[in-house]
Amino acid sequence: MESLNLPAILTPDFGLFFWMLVAFLVVFFLLAKFGFPVITGMVQERKDFIDESLRKAHEASERLENIKQEGEAILQEAREKQAQIMKEAAETRDTIVQKAQEKAKDEGARLLSEAKAEIEAEKQNAIRDIRGQVAELSVLIAEKVLREKLDTETQQMELIDRLLNEVASKNQME
Repeated sequence: MESLNLPAILTPDFGLFFWMLVAFLVVFFLLAKFGFPVITGMVQERKDFIDESLRKAHEASERLENIKQEGEAILQEAREKQAQIMKEAAETRDTIVQKAQEKAKDEGARLLSEAKAEIEAEKQNAIRDIRGQVAELSVLIAEKVLREKLDTETQQMELIDRLLNEVASKNQME
């Protein structure tokens, strides 16, 4: 075989190899002394930041769940009140009808129509309140979903902080 004339970098002599090794060890020492601790510190800071963000998001989720449960309780209470009002109205109507039959048919008809109007007004008020509460919950949920679409880290932190503050202030109002 013929000897190949390769550049010196591919077939280094001992001197070049020694200095390359020394340069590598110096760079490695500098990185180990100054670079790696900074990098690991930054990675740890990022991990802590992510853990804190997840904790805050979990708290926000729990608060939102509590708000949903409170909303359901309010809806159930409104339904019970509506049923009680309907029951009371029916009892009142029966009493009024009985008395009206004794006194006069005209008087009974007037009282019955007043009772029906009152029932309808209470029913409409209860339905309006329920719709308002459901709309408010829907807006809160939609707002949270839209805010979670934010891309940057700062926008996410602002979202989490804002949601926590809003939920906390709503809980204090109630």
